[in-house]
Amino acid sequence: MKLHWSMPSGIRPYYRAELAASEQAESAGELQEAWHHLERAHILGQRWPLEHNAVHWRMLKFGIRIKNAKEIMGQLPRLLFGGVKSFVGTVPIGNTGGADVAALKPMELPHDLALLLERYAHD
Repeated sequence: MKLHWSMPSGIRPYYRAELAASEQAESAGELQEAWHHLERAHILGQRWPLEHNAVHWRMLKFGIRIKNAKEIMGQLPRLLFGGVKSFVGTVPIGNTGGADVAALKPMELPHDLALLLERYAHD
């Protein structure tokens, strides 16, 4: 079994860019755009425990900000178990991470993110 410790350096700038874009959109009051970037950051980071949990933490804070009980309650188990699943390599690839999607449901990767993950995920 391969253990996943840290995000490859080739993916990290794209992951950080998605988080920064989410923060910027949220600051501008563009909440749908902010969420979209959190979902993309989740897709990029879900294979690595720290990055995976960091996105779920931000999703939880976002849910609190918009007072969405479903999102808040949905993020709690994801915070508890997401990092462990990343560590042992059993995440549902492509899952966007929000409470509106089943936690274990694989989803189709956006083309641009699929290319990034294909290129760098094995570094």
